[in-house]
Amino acid sequence: EQTRLGMGFRPNGCLASPQETLMGKYGDNSKLIYELQDQGGELLALRYDLTVPFARCLAMNKITNIKRYHIAKVYRRDNPATTRGRYREFYQCDFDIAGQFDSMIPDAECLKIVHEILSDLQLGDFLIKVNDRRILNGVFAVCGVPESKFITTCSTVDKLDKMPWDDVRSEMVGEKGLSPEAADCIGEYVQLHGGLDLIEQLLQDPKLSQNKLAKEGLGDMKLLFEYLTLFGITGKISFDLSLARGLDYYTGVIFEAVLLQQENDHVEESVSVGSVAGGGRYDGLVGMFDPKGRKVPCVGVSIGIERIFSIMEQRVKASGEKVRTTETQVLVATPQKHLLGARLKLISELWDAGIKAEMLYKKDPKLLKQLQYCEDTGIPLVAIIGEQELTDGVVKLRVVTTREEVNIPREKLADEIRRRLEPCSLSVQSCLTL
Repeated sequence: EQTRLGMGFRPNGCLASPQETLMGKYGDNSKLIYELQDQGGELLALRYDLTVPFARCLAMNKITNIKRYHIAKVYRRDNPATTRGRYREFYQCDFDIAGQFDSMIPDAECLKIVHEILSDLQLGDFLIKVNDRRILNGVFAVCGVPESKFITTCSTVDKLDKMPWDDVRSEMVGEKGLSPEAADCIGEYVQLHGGLDLIEQLLQDPKLSQNKLAKEGLGDMKLLFEYLTLFGITGKISFDLSLARGLDYYTGVIFEAVLLQQENDHVEESVSVGSVAGGGRYDGLVGMFDPKGRKVPCVGVSIGIERIFSIMEQRVKASGEKVRTTETQVLVATPQKHLLGARLKLISELWDAGIKAEMLYKKDPKLLKQLQYCEDTGIPLVAIIGEQELTDGVVKLRVVTTREEVNIPREKLADEIRRRLEPCSLSVQSCLTL
């Protein structure tokens, strides 16, 4: 059922699960699950996310303590929008911590990881919104919403990032059956956002302070902000009561990362791709799959890889920046005809030395065509071996960007290539100097 990884394990990659495993855990999003036709008596569905299969795997293997990451495909029966990074088949990158630990310490680490990823990728300004399902449920309770309607009301609140409050209120009253007074009361709370000051304000709120769930959630939120302050990341964190995360399995802290703008002067308007990461605490999900109902507290985050790629690709396209399309370090080239054997021998030596090298699959390619191939693909170096180089026992090493050339003794070629490329990345801007 699982493959061991350095930081844990993952399910064996099976894309289909029994339908009952997935149904009833995603709220209104359940309609986006790909259901498969009866396969020999089995009702199956493609996985919607990596969280539910992970929880099932923990329960089946009686694992109560693990920290892991998992990158794999998931499937949504959604309307594709490729420019916004929305697909029906796409990759997610999940990081989860499962186990009984002191409050908010694992949760703070998950938020630190999201902050670190988005900062290192340099995608532009971003904000990580945080809330707590217990606070939301407390708001619903003090506003007079029946407990049976908490989940459906939560799914409606989750639309506030896409719809104005008036439309959300109309859905609450017209479709979800809430009273206008209850909807107006909810509106007073879910439009609030801030930091520790807002948490302190709500802890003194005459209604919320009397609700046990809300009080617990606010207490943990205060503790979370204290830890995030120690991590030095509160400048990018917002306590936002409109954040709901429509999935049913969340039980405590929830969070979502959104990009605010593009950090690029060449981009005239920001790329709208919605949230790029989200997650939260799901303490009851493992217990749903355990025969004895044993719970394993869990918290995790999911990074939307395709959405991030959409932003990066559009930024590169707008800026005109050239990006390497290969990790090849050097192209082995010849300037004259009848030197295929020399190329094959030299490239074999470089491969044996661990150098990422390639050559054109032609017997006698023109030198100009070989050099143009390096320009097009971003290969930084060319190892040119001609008749004179064979006679002298050297290889002419050419830097593609500067067109400078130097003769290197053949036995020192691999070391010279490593020396020149060691500080360089996949950017075409090279630190290669001769």
